This record gives sequence, structure tokens and C-alpha cells, in this order.
Amino acid sequence: MAADNRDKRADDAPDIASGRLDAARYRAHFGDLHPVLAREQALVEANRCYFCYDAPCIEACPTGIDIPGFIKKIATDNVVGAGMRILEENIFGGACARVCPTEILCERACVRTAQEGDPIQIGRLQRYATDPILDAPKHPFARAAASGKKIAVVGGGPAGLSCAHRLARLGHDVTVFEARERLGGLNEYGVAEYKVPGHFARHEVDFILGIGGIAAKTGHALGKEISLAQLRRDYDAVFLGMGLAGVRALECEGEGLAGVANAVDYIAQLRGAADFGALPVGRRIVVIGGGNTAIDIAVQTKRLGAEEVTLVYRRGADDMGATEHEQEFAQVNGVKIRHWAKPAHLFAGNGHVVAAQFEYTKLDGGKLVGTGEKFSVAADMVFKAIGQSFIAGPLGADALELENGRIKIDANFLTSVPGVWAGGDCVARGQDLTVEAVEHGKRAAMAIDAALRR
Repeated sequence: MAADNRDKRADDAPDIASGRLDAARYRAHFGDLHPVLAREQALVEANRCYFCYDAPCIEACPTGIDIPGFIKKIATDNVVGAGMRILEENIFGGACARVCPTEILCERACVRTAQEGDPIQIGRLQRYATDPILDAPKHPFARAAASGKKIAVVGGGPAGLSCAHRLARLGHDVTVFEARERLGGLNEYGVAEYKVPGHFARHEVDFILGIGGIAAKTGHALGKEISLAQLRRDYDAVFLGMGLAGVRALECEGEGLAGVANAVDYIAQLRGAADFGALPVGRRIVVIGGGNTAIDIAVQTKRLGAEEVTLVYRRGADDMGATEHEQEFAQVNGVKIRHWAKPAHLFAGNGHVVAAQFEYTKLDGGKLVGTGEKFSVAADMVFKAIGQSFIAGPLGADALELENGRIKIDANFLTSVPGVWAGGDCVARGQDLTVEAVEHGKRAAMAIDAALRR
């Protein structure tokens, strides 16, 4: 294909508007993606389980949930017992039942997958078991006797709140410092609305705080309202779970044009919207990236009423961070995915982006290189979703040792600074999954408890 270098600066005008669909379609597009199983469905599904003694699904779960154990309780109609077995290991069991990539974790490991390609619907059974407990008036876990110790947790996402809840259970007093207006992290601000509706994310946070012993200070950012040195002075221990605040740049001409935005910022705006119809969206959307955030923004803009959504990734489908299931879901929802192309130029019309030019790529000796061949895609809006990065500046003078651009930790999640632990996306370990962040917070809390009691 000949290179397409047409000048897109002409009289092209962006077509961005709100209210492209009627209210009923917005409700349908952003309702729960997978409704909770009915009792009869859950019993049938639970009884498909072999209840393996040496269950591979447990090994595949980052939080080590006794999956056959909770499914067996569902099969015997002990839903509360099933939910408690889940929440004992993963206090974010409700959110993880909705966002966890079970297709590459527990369900892929399910024995039935190998036998007939139809695994137990573990994620949906987990939601069936945990939702009733989150709705109960009384918190299911009790606090241990007061230890007299105070711990500061920086970051109110899954890692921080998992750590805070476990520490509270162990009898410690915890203060969570969160830079944003609300707790919840990516569950509140960063995932597709149809996966974890905003009302559920806030409900789950309230449930976690319901154990008591956890104070929350929102609008407190590390490096601004608080400092690591101050926290180390005022508290017996500190846990850092602030995630990834930086957004990687495209590093191509036109990146600063109007209409070019970070996908995570738009998703946060969408999740906080009282009326989806009030959100402006272009008719022609281009998404650059290949992870879950890229899929989420692509599908959500299509569901907001965009007519054409094109996702472009620099490598092949197998290299994408998004799972095969997520890629197929995007395509079913009308998203066109193009592989082996990198951004080369964003063209302007009256100061606003009107097209994105890409260069085809290939592997040369294992290295990704451009071929020189280019193509352009018309766009009213371009979303950057090529990954986030850790920003070390807020750590201040107490500079922690980093590894691959993130906080370095030992086997007990202790950083290079005494009395400071860390976990979640900000550390150099794992695949940036919610379920892993929850496990990090839980294990760090147990390490903190052991250290304080020594």
C-alpha cells in the first residue's frame, strides 16, 4: 500500500456532540454486563464442579481463594458460607468477580476447560456468593483487640484498602490518605462502567470501611498535603499503594492538539457522570494502545454513540495486554482493531485533531521497526491508552530504591526505607491486576503486623 501523506489540515471539522442516543439506550449500554445468577442457575453451575482435591484453579488465583470449597457451599445452598470463604482471602471479592480476567486465571486452569472447553463460571459464582454479604447490615468481620499502633496507608485503591482492612482486623488503627475526592482507585475511576457500575464501587468501599478502625482523608496527595517524612514520623508504619499516576506520551507530532486526550481521564469523567447523554463524543474515534484501558475506552465511546471506533496497536493480537476475550468483546461491540502500526502524526483542522496517521511496523531481528509505509484514519477524538507510569517525585527526600521504574520491594513487601511497605501497581512485581493489588495489600498488612508485634 502506498504511503498516505494527505494533508488533513483542510476544512475538516470535528463532529463532537452529546446526547447521540436516547436515555433508554444509555441505560442498556452502561448497565451491568453480566447480571447476577439466579439461585437455580447457580446451583446447576456449582454442581458441574468436580471439587478437585488438588485444584489447579486455586493455584491460578493470585489471592488463593479456596474455589472448590466456596463452590461446594453454593451447591449445598450455603451462600453466606461461600461468600465468607471468598472474602476471607479477598475483601474485594465483589469487584474481582466483575473485573478479574478469569479466562486467563482460574477458569483457564479449570479441569473442565481441558476436558470440554467449558469451564465452571467461577467469576459469576463468586459474585453470586459475595453480593449478599455486601448488602447485609452488619460487617462480617470483627476487629481484634486494639494494638495501640497507627498505620498510614497512601492510596485508597484496592491495594491500599485491602491493606487497611486487614490491619483493622488485626486491631490496628489505620488512616488512608487518598489524593482524589473518593476512595476506590481504579474500581471507582478507571474501569468500564458496565463492568463495575459506580454505585457498586462506592458500596464496596463503604462495606470495607464498615469494619471500623479506618479513617479516610481524601484530597490528600503525597508530596502536597502530606509527605512521606511526615508519615514516617507520625505513624508506626506506612504502606504505599498509590498506583500509577503518569500517562505515557505518544511522542508524535500533534499530540497536544484539542481532541487528543488520555483514556484514563475520559473514563474517570464518564464514571462520574450523572447523565451519560451529556458526555460529548465524536462520530469517529481513534484509540491508540492494546491493554484493558484501550479496550474499555473503545467500547465505551461506541456505546456512547460513536459511529466509527478504530483501535490501533503497534504489535500483533497475541502481544496485546488485553486478553483474547476482551479483544473479541470489543469487536462484537463494533470496534475495529488494527495491528502492527504505530502513531506517526496527528493532523489538525482549526486547531483540533481531524486525523491520525500511522506507520506500519514489523519485527526485524526481534526489534520493532517502522516500515515507512503509512495510512491515515479520520478522527474527531484520539485517545491515548499506551500505559501508565510511576511518578517517584512525591516520595520526596526519602527516595525509595526503584526497579524498572517502580518501587523495589522484598518478599515481605518492605521497601528500601525502614518502616515503609508498598504494593499494587506502584511496585515492580505482577501484572497490574486488581486481584494482585488486593493480594499485595493483604500480604503487606500481615508483614506490617508481624513487624510491629516484634
